[in-house]
Amino acid sequence: MWQRLKIQVSSKNTFELEQKLTEFGALSISYIDAANQPIFQNELGSTPLWDTTWVLCLFEKEVKLNDLLTELKDSTGTFNKKSLKIELIEDQDWEFSWMNDFHPMRFGDKLWICPSWQSPPDPHATNIMLDPGLAFGSGTHTTTDLCLRWLDKTDVDGKEIIDFGCGSGVLGIGAAMLGAAKVYAVDNDPQAITATIDNRNRNNTSTKVLAAYLPDALPKIQADILIANILAEPLVNLSAKFAKMVKPNGHIALSGLLEEQIPLLVRCYENWFDIGPPIIENDWVLLAGTRKA
Repeated sequence: MWQRLKIQVSSKNTFELEQKLTEFGALSISYIDAANQPIFQNELGSTPLWDTTWVLCLFEKEVKLNDLLTELKDSTGTFNKKSLKIELIEDQDWEFSWMNDFHPMRFGDKLWICPSWQSPPDPHATNIMLDPGLAFGSGTHTTTDLCLRWLDKTDVDGKEIIDFGCGSGVLGIGAAMLGAAKVYAVDNDPQAITATIDNRNRNNTSTKVLAAYLPDALPKIQADILIANILAEPLVNLSAKFAKMVKPNGHIALSGLLEEQIPLLVRCYENWFDIGPPIIENDWVLLAGTRKA
């Protein structure tokens, strides 16, 4: 039996709180969004937090948490009774229990993402075997969902595709498995390049079909399709570059932006692309367009 303490705090207090919890014998500490707030890693190596965060920590059953709470309230004043919860939880195999939270997910008619420890529900579908990892893109975020469903209904057979901001490589791997002739996966984070290559190999995708590049190493090409699931600011800054990377009458799909950012992105891209109606889900947006001749 274990004790789990859950405290809601402001992000500015998390560092001090973590120190106190560690000193008191916390065996693990994790953070969860308390207000459904999107956050972004604007700089490599940074660890942004939500403005309001749930801090979850695990203690042995014998630890007197009331003494800890009294000390925390006296020293930091960061919480009240409504913002904390203590519960007892049973012993379990902690190394593997997190795996129960991940299940196969379907995107459109043909695409599935399946964790490696589970069998695909439909063995005849296009099944991407992908485990949760450090690189962005395991299918659980709305923008990845939007991009995968867009890919599912787009004719990629025999096409050259750029996956810009590839993260885990899931979009590029999906495109390759749907019949793309060549996929260029691009990311400025070396960790993402490593994750993409690992996931490519796990899915038995040929190196001749999918290759991963840092931006400066990407060959000068014009692709049939460019997908970029990144952030609004880099999408704006890269608009002219992206226009040069897409063939006339080729297609572009942009995601990672919020609903209020639609007008800005449309203004940036309509010089080169005919932009279609936005696809919106949970405040997140996918914009797709066709390169003008």
